[in-house]
Amino acid sequence: MADDDTAHTNGNGHEENGLVPEIELIIKASTIDGRRKGACLFCQEYFMDLYLLAELKTISLKVTTVDMQKPPPDFRSNFDANPPPILIDNGMAVLENEKIERHIMKNIPGGYNLFVQDKEVATLIENLYSKLKLMLLKKDDVSINSLLSHLRKINSHLEKKNTRFLTGDTMCCFDCELMPRLQHIRVAGKYFMDFQMPTDLRYLWRYMLHMYQLDAFTQSCPADQDIVNHYKQQQNVKMKKHEELETPTFTTSIPVELDLQDE
Repeated sequence: MADDDTAHTNGNGHEENGLVPEIELIIKASTIDGRRKGACLFCQEYFMDLYLLAELKTISLKVTTVDMQKPPPDFRSNFDANPPPILIDNGMAVLENEKIERHIMKNIPGGYNLFVQDKEVATLIENLYSKLKLMLLKKDDVSINSLLSHLRKINSHLEKKNTRFLTGDTMCCFDCELMPRLQHIRVAGKYFMDFQMPTDLRYLWRYMLHMYQLDAFTQSCPADQDIVNHYKQQQNVKMKKHEELETPTFTTSIPVELDLQDE
């Protein structure tokens, strides 16, 4: 297993002093080099949740990557063969996504404030990822239009709300869920199908611009190559040798024709 050094600083230079609990999050490592952050959506989602709490200094966060293709000998015995994400709080391992979410909300200082109740937003972002997977599988106009329609609904919500994030001007759990999925849509859609989010989705692009400016997203975001390889593996497409040698790239810009800096 490898520590992710970026997580130790928590974006604020916080040092362990015994006053706040140390939370460890074990996430899947890159399927390319086995060390850097992998492209697991749930791993990034909880990484973002916990990073936000670390920035508020309610916790000290340690993030560890584990190569699931070559896990350490004791990994499976310690965690009942459960794959990451795995949260460790005071020596107790929390397994399974729903339990991790519940633990952050109920047991980690400040976590309750992240998990706002908003049925409209919950419904709005539901099934977005399944529409990406369907588009990559079908590669037809019906699946493309279905995904576009969903993105337009999110854009309309952001326009109506006119806030930085989904439920207001403060990030919440829904943003930590949505933004990694938007990144997968952007990177994988472009690579496999030359799919691009239309520039007329102005409020969605503004939302993404705000997210790209936040450490919680950039520190947790996998490289473009890892996102692409995630879907190559699903499609049983073998990675080429030169891909292991590529310098990781991160798509965090917006189309040049959109001038959103002052919005």
